[in-house]
Amino acid sequence: MQILIFTYMKGKEITKQYFISLYLDTRRAKENGKFPVRLRVFTPSPRKQKLYSTKFEFSRSEYESIWETIKPREIYKAIRKEMQAIVNEAEETAEELKHFDFTEFEKKLFNVVGAESNVFWQYEQEIKELERTKRIGSLTTYKQSLNSLKAYLLHLTGKEQNKILFSEITAKWLQNYENYMVNDLGRSVTTVGFYLRALRAIFNNAKNEIGPDAYPFGKGKGKYTIPAVKNVKKALHKTELKRLFEAKAKNSEQEKAKDFWFFSYSCNGMNIKDIAHLKFENLNNDEIVFIRAKTVNTKKDKSTPIRIYLNDFTKAILKKYSNKDNSPKNYIFSIISSADNDLKKYHKVKNFTRFINQNLKKIAIDNDITEDISTYWARHSFATNAIRNGASMEFVNEALNHSDMKTTKGYFAGFADETKKEFSEALMKF
Repeated sequence: MQILIFTYMKGKEITKQYFISLYLDTRRAKENGKFPVRLRVFTPSPRKQKLYSTKFEFSRSEYESIWETIKPREIYKAIRKEMQAIVNEAEETAEELKHFDFTEFEKKLFNVVGAESNVFWQYEQEIKELERTKRIGSLTTYKQSLNSLKAYLLHLTGKEQNKILFSEITAKWLQNYENYMVNDLGRSVTTVGFYLRALRAIFNNAKNEIGPDAYPFGKGKGKYTIPAVKNVKKALHKTELKRLFEAKAKNSEQEKAKDFWFFSYSCNGMNIKDIAHLKFENLNNDEIVFIRAKTVNTKKDKSTPIRIYLNDFTKAILKKYSNKDNSPKNYIFSIISSADNDLKKYHKVKNFTRFINQNLKKIAIDNDITEDISTYWARHSFATNAIRNGASMEFVNEALNHSDMKTTKGYFAGFADETKKEFSEALMKF
């Protein structure tokens, strides 16, 4: 069902024209197998299309039965009425504009006082950008943050809210949200921190809209500080690394987990996502040359290739687990596939990381090593032992691919006191 609107001026046709319709977005199914319904607005001149989210999601057959049929069944009439109301509201909003403009249309449709002042609208814009740049990890965090804030508003008001203004979110409001999350829902302060850092980023992006006085984050009177848990970087000592490396795995799963943990350690603490995304084109004789997936979309123009020299162990792991098809564009390991979409790749990497952690913990416990060990410890263990072996801060900075020395110093500041002491003593061993 599609609505074509024409505006006439003194008998002359088409000073502005646009199409408004509902659209079943079948590009990517949700986990339940259904597809989202979007509000589609299209202008022929200039030729432009924008899709807006709705609360509806259907299978193809459901969409046809509810929306595309002339006479829907009785059980679908109420839903169809709600869908028609979305189209009608969009049409009425567009008609109010003297000259159709997407920005003005969005302001009027989503928030009568201005879309930019609506925190939820700003979230949706950021989420769209994260979807466009395929930053699935950040996308998941922002969606969870948005859903958490909406759930808190539902708790406060007893009904679902489509907007909250920046001016409504004060330091006191944020403190009450934290109390609700921790005391009522039993969530950790780490989770609260994740969600509120996303909200703070939304505030930072909209500073021109809210002004400095309405900014609730910061230190001092009348400001709110996001809770933070001190994260002491944890690493295995040389003796523990040796014991873990020589430990005998009880099965193939434990062996594979241990192999990939030490592959990460030996590759300058390369994280599992980057390992999963390695392709045969990244192999260059005795080197792996790659760009971190974390930086591809965030600082594309400034991304510096990382070079990792292969030793006998990493070469053995490559030989042991590499795919048989070594075409340049093929992935080295069978963790993800080129046939996977971005969301599937994201979940496969998460599952493989979980697989390593679960099996490595079993080996660690059997060999009197801390059961807290995880893939993250490989990166810390590399950096710590590099420092213990006399590596300079500049070397660690380059090896970890930190953007500046300040980041590396901050990273080192989180190491245990024993490591700092050893580093200090090593400075005078000429």
